[in-house]
Amino acid sequence: MSRVAIVTGGTRGIGEAISLALQEMGYTVAANYGGNEEKAKAFTDKTGIATFKWDVGDHQACLDGCAAVTEALGPIDIVVNNAGITRDGVLAKMSFDDWNEVMRINLGGCFNMSKATFGGMRERGWGRIVNIGSINGQAGQYGQVNYAAAKSGIHGFTKALAQEGAKSGITVNAIAPGYIDTDMVAAVPAPVLEKIVAKIPVGRLGQASEIARGVAFFCSEEGGFVTGSTLSINGGQHMY
Repeated sequence: MSRVAIVTGGTRGIGEAISLALQEMGYTVAANYGGNEEKAKAFTDKTGIATFKWDVGDHQACLDGCAAVTEALGPIDIVVNNAGITRDGVLAKMSFDDWNEVMRINLGGCFNMSKATFGGMRERGWGRIVNIGSINGQAGQYGQVNYAAAKSGIHGFTKALAQEGAKSGITVNAIAPGYIDTDMVAAVPAPVLEKIVAKIPVGRLGQASEIARGVAFFCSEEGGFVTGSTLSINGGQHMY
């Protein structure tokens, strides 16, 4: 029986690439999504990967959702915490709701999903948790105090949880993507995007598949001696 992996925000962009990479490794993959049912159905039709809808920022929804995945596919051995949102704005204009929603989903989702699955991994003596951080959680970014704080928190969360899981065969690592060619980045105005690319030493945006390959290594048997690490995949834009 293959190991079961769940990818939050797993039907689009970086999440879709991760779901496909884990499927190619022979894992049974479940893709969580929070909103667009039509796109989720199209994703399942195209890939054969089962999708499950819930809000990762809702603690009980994560407990119930992971229970549903376990019932349908088997015990969850791999969690990729990829789901995230932006609510950008300078502090002077940022509402508490914009702050709180980003923290609730981006950082709270990592806690909720890990809490729902960590105990089972520990009982079985094997597990992989990969958290998707960000270059902007490492270097900061103007107009993103909420997003940068949440992503920076993910990197600290990763190191702390790695210490708890190490003796139980559970590794906990993070990926810090730079600017990746996704719908989110495509929404950036062209003049701004040109300035961003100009600051990337390799001279281009990254591809979602490049992030997925890093996740795949962390989730593999061969990645068992790596824990508490953050892999920066950013084209040299921030060497941290």
